[in-house]
Amino acid sequence: MIEARHLRVLRAVASTGSFSAAGRELGCTQPAVSQQMKALESSVGTPLLVRTGREMRLTQAGEALVRHAAGIIAGLTAAEEEVAAIAGLRAGRVRLVSFPSGSSTLVPTALAALRAAHPGTRVFLEEAEPPNSVELLREGDCDVALAFRYEGAAGAEEWDDLVVRPLLTDRLVALVPDGHRLARTEGSVAIGELARESWIAGCPRCRGQLVEVCEGAGFSPRIDFATDDYPAVVGLVGAGLGVAVLPQLAVESVRPRGVRTVALEPDVRREIVALTLPDLAQVPAVAATLDELARAGARQSAAR
Repeated sequence: MIEARHLRVLRAVASTGSFSAAGRELGCTQPAVSQQMKALESSVGTPLLVRTGREMRLTQAGEALVRHAAGIIAGLTAAEEEVAAIAGLRAGRVRLVSFPSGSSTLVPTALAALRAAHPGTRVFLEEAEPPNSVELLREGDCDVALAFRYEGAAGAEEWDDLVVRPLLTDRLVALVPDGHRLARTEGSVAIGELARESWIAGCPRCRGQLVEVCEGAGFSPRIDFATDDYPAVVGLVGAGLGVAVLPQLAVESVRPRGVRTVALEPDVRREIVALTLPDLAQVPAVAATLDELARAGARQSAAR
C-alpha cells in the first residue's frame, strides 16, 4: 500500500536530489527520509532511486510514481479539506423525509434554525408517510426520517435497529362543524357520541387508527369521504359534510375555518420522532439536524 507521506518524501527527494536536502525541506532527519524511501520501495516492490555518490536519480518506476504523486497528493489534500469542512459543519448534506403535517410545522422551524447556525449545511426535503419513510431510511435513500406511531399499537419494535429521537407527543382531536351540537362542549367528548355522524377520514394509517378507536367504543364509523389532504378534511368538516378525527399537529398545519376542535375520550396519542441509522447519527450535519428537530418539537409542545 502506497502511503501519502511516502509520496511527499519521494517528491522532495526528486526535486532536491538528496536525502539530506529533502530532510531539510520536510523538516526531518536524513535517516528518517532514507527509512521512508525504503518503506515505499518495499511497498511497490521495485527500486525507485539509483544512488550515485551523494546524489539520487529516479528509476523509470520512480519517474512514473512522481508524475502521479502530484495529482494523488492534491486529491488527498482536497479530500481532507472537504471532510474537515463537513466535520466542522461548514459544509454537508442531509436528506430529510417527513410526513406532511410534520413538513409544515416542525420542519420549517428546525431548518431555519439549522441554516442560521450552519449556513453551509444543505437539507433536501421529500415527503412520505411511515412506514414508507422508514423504509427509505433503511434503504439508504434518506438520512433522517420523521415518523410517528400510535401508543399501544402493534409493531413498536419496528424501530429497534434505528436511532430514535423523540420530538413530541401528539393527541387525536375531533373536528366538528362550527354549528354542531358538540361544538361548544367544555372538556372532552366520548367518541361514542359521534357514532351516528358521517365521517371524513384522513391518511390510510390515521384512517386505520380511527376505525380501531371507534370499534373499541362499540361502533363502526360511516366514512363518506377519505382524503390524504388535511386542508381538504378541514374544508369538508367546515362545509358541514361530516366530522373527523385528526392528530393535533395536522390541525395546527392548516387554518381551520368553520370548524371546532373537541378533546376526545379515550385519549389517543401518537409519538412523533426523528429516525436515523446508528452510523449516520455520528455525522455532524445529521446530528445537528436531529438537535434542531428536537428543539422545534419542544417549542411546538410549549406553544399548546
